[in-house]
This record gives sequence, structure tokens and C-alpha cells, in this order.
Amino acid sequence: MIDLQDVAHTLLRSGKGILADDETDVHADKWLAAHGIEGGEEMRRKFRNLFLAAPDNEKYLSGVILFEGTLTQKADDGTLFTELLAKKGILPGIKVDQGLEPFPEGGKETITKGLIGLPERLMEFRAKYGTGFAKWRAAITIEGTQLPTAQAIHENAKRLALYALEVQKAGMVPIVEPEVLLEGNHSRLRAREVVAETISAVISSLEDQGVDITGVILKTSMVLSGNKSGKMDTPEEVAEDTVGVLLENAPKDLAGIVFLSGGQSTEQATANLRAIEALAKEKNAPWPLTFSYARALQDEALTIWQGKDENIPAAREAFITRLKEDACFTLADSAC
Repeated sequence: MIDLQDVAHTLLRSGKGILADDETDVHADKWLAAHGIEGGEEMRRKFRNLFLAAPDNEKYLSGVILFEGTLTQKADDGTLFTELLAKKGILPGIKVDQGLEPFPEGGKETITKGLIGLPERLMEFRAKYGTGFAKWRAAITIEGTQLPTAQAIHENAKRLALYALEVQKAGMVPIVEPEVLLEGNHSRLRAREVVAETISAVISSLEDQGVDITGVILKTSMVLSGNKSGKMDTPEEVAEDTVGVLLENAPKDLAGIVFLSGGQSTEQATANLRAIEALAKEKNAPWPLTFSYARALQDEALTIWQGKDENIPAAREAFITRLKEDACFTLADSAC
């Protein structure tokens, strides 16, 4: 029988983090285009290969979240990416939500779809590709005091809990990701209120569904002022509010917490992570903390790569350097 706590602790090992390499085909092509790289199936495969087959990435990665289409893709040597990761000692995971749809109440809010057929998909992913964990993302919009509504938070929390229960039944660890969006002109104080309300609702829903909290990883936003507020928070401010809201709302027996970069620049995400990790250690936070970044780990490398084979070594060097720097902050006893 699979011990979910052991799997979760493996993902949360000191000095390592999780790469979110789970963009859909459409989003991957858009991101490549933003770097002047033509998209398409083969270029997306090369994009995945750039990071997943990078030498020494296993030193700093405990897991990688994959998009469903990536499960059947292969590295340059013909090895399935899932097998390549497993050989490196990196646990392959899978994004299982199927994107956002409008909240029935109308307006700008969304809910996440993908519960229909989820048990069957989970069993297939586990049996065929050896996935050890899964991820489901909800998106929470802030707009003044009107949004988010309690109804949207509740429905997203309920779906996250139903997903988490099915993942545990399939013998995998669920990562629950209620992302409070950076988009907006809200204050950091307002963000803290919404993050607190969202985490509280998710935890309550998990408990209501009988999900084993000790086998759940929370993927959360940092507490930040909106990107249109004109305010650039200092890392110390972000750490104070982020650690504070987690200590107040995340149960002590949660397996652990990972942070998303959520629209932050590469340097901003690194600096804020450093401050959060330092303050959490100072306050003796009860759970392991690490990162689950996508663009904040990959952006520099893509800028160097430009889709050209001759640039792969330099691009991978930039990726590993950033990965090492972020992973360093998660070490139990380290002066990075």
C-alpha cells in the first residue's frame, strides 16, 4: 500500500523544489512566441527536452508537473520523459484539471472543470506512466471588495476537495492550487484577506470530503499587491504577510506548502522566496516549504535558447543556476 505521507515528504525534500512544466499546447506556443520561437508539436517537445533532460536537474528537483500531452513525448534519446525523470529520481506528476470556465453566477469569476471522468484518467496516468502526484488549479480574482464572491470561493474549494479525494484514492498525492491572481489594483492587505479566506475554505472542504490532510500539498500564492496597484512590495513585506496568513490558516498536519510565482519576474520570485523561507524558519513554521515555479525558472533559459540547438548548453546552464539558487533557500540549515 502506498504511503501518501512518504510520497509527499519525498516531494518536499530539503534543498529541492518542483518544476511546473504543465502548460497546455496553446499556452506553450504563446510563451514560445513571446521569446521569438515558432511553436508546434516538435518545438514543444524540444522545449520540454531543454529542461527535463538537463544534466544535474535531479540535484535540485524532487518532482515535475507535466501536461497530459507531454506523457507520450520522448527525450532526444527516445526515452519517454516520464521514464527519464524516474531514472533521475524525479517524481513525475500530472496536471489533471481541464481549465477554467465561467462561474454560473456570471461576471468575471471562474471555476475549474475536469471532475467528469477524473477517476479513470487518474488510474490510467498512474498505471501507464507512473505518476506519483497530481495538480488542480483554481483561479481567484480580486476586484475591490466585490470579488471574489463567497460563492465562487466555495465552489472552487469544493472542486479542489473532490479532486484531492479521487487522487488519494488512486494512490497519488494531490497538490491543491487555489491561485489568488496577481492581476488587479488591489492592496497587499486585500490580497492577504483573500488568501486567508481562500485557504480557510479549501481546508474546510478537504476536511468535509474526508481527505487525508497529511497527504496533501498546498500550492499557494504569495501575498502581493496587485500588478496594477503601483506598489512594489519589498521581500520582507511579502514574507511577513505570507508567512503570517499561512500560520493563521494552514493546519499544522498539512504535508507541506509550495509557492507559485504567479506573474512575478524571475528575480522577484527568487527574492520573495528567500525572505519567506528565512522568516518561516525564524518562526518555526510547522511544515516544509518550497517552490513550484514555471516561468520563474525557465524564462532566462528560453531567452538564451531561442529554439536553436547550439544555444542549448548555455540555456541549460542558466536554468540550473536559477534552480540551484531557489533550491538553496529550502535547505534546513543553509546560508545561501
